[in-house]
Amino acid sequence: MKITVLDADTLGKDLSLEPLKAVGDVTIYNYSDPDEVIKRITDCEVVIINKIKLNETNLKYAKNLKLICIAATGYDNVDVEYCREHNIAVCNVVGYSTNSVALLTVSMALSLVTHLRQYNKFVVSGEYTKSGIPNRLEPAFHELDGMMWGIVGLGNIGKKVAKIASAMGCNVIANKRSDDPDYNIVSIDELIERSDIISVHTPLTDLTRGLISAERIGKMKKNAILINVARGAVCDEKALADAIKADKIGGLGIDVYSNEPFSEEHPFYEIKSHDNVLLTPHNAWGAYEARERCLYDIIENIKSFCGGGKRSRVDIL
Repeated sequence: MKITVLDADTLGKDLSLEPLKAVGDVTIYNYSDPDEVIKRITDCEVVIINKIKLNETNLKYAKNLKLICIAATGYDNVDVEYCREHNIAVCNVVGYSTNSVALLTVSMALSLVTHLRQYNKFVVSGEYTKSGIPNRLEPAFHELDGMMWGIVGLGNIGKKVAKIASAMGCNVIANKRSDDPDYNIVSIDELIERSDIISVHTPLTDLTRGLISAERIGKMKKNAILINVARGAVCDEKALADAIKADKIGGLGIDVYSNEPFSEEHPFYEIKSHDNVLLTPHNAWGAYEARERCLYDIIENIKSFCGGGKRSRVDIL
């Protein structure tokens, strides 16, 4: 089986891809520009991608391609309908990043709630030393106990975050398409209006694109914190930036963007240095242990496909 990895660097340079050689003849590219993608998938039978976009524009040249393995849970970067029509199998990886994404989500929430960035800056700048005062308590911060934490999307990650939030004393409400007897399920509008912390974990679909709209952002509490570790396009990014600039919400923790990396024209570029904004480079999923699990799940997906199995196939849902 001829296997091509198109964007190995996005999996981390510290992760060895040597185990892939057990399932095929492997060619590894650190990254591939759009023009290079066409050339590099022409002869391969299996292609492994993380962020690369595959659609009719480039897939029509891949005459030998049998399987696309996505090193992620989301698969909106692949035209699954085209693959279905042209007998190309598509596999994702589920559950590998739950602990990692939950870790970053909660880390962002704790940092923003406690104004950790401002307090650290006060010490690092030398102001603390010069002040002559042994402590500082401005800006004031509040305990999590009793706060309302709203979870948008209650899959594996959302449930993990809900468990941690509950353990820290938060009241948890959630929004999902179906009812769940184990959680307090509310409408998206009720969640937006009631929550002190909102974390977004829903996949990007036609139904969730723009879900956190300008109108809904306008209904958030003045001190509310929004954390998006799902997909950038789930939120109206300009409206979020405007809300921060106008002091209409308490803070933002963002790990995902509609364009990655975002440009200087992106609305978040203007607010990137605000004390109540934490922007990270789409790394929430990437704890070393999570990336290692992802790699071995990909290997199992390839083995299953070669044996006639349908493990993690998203083209046959």
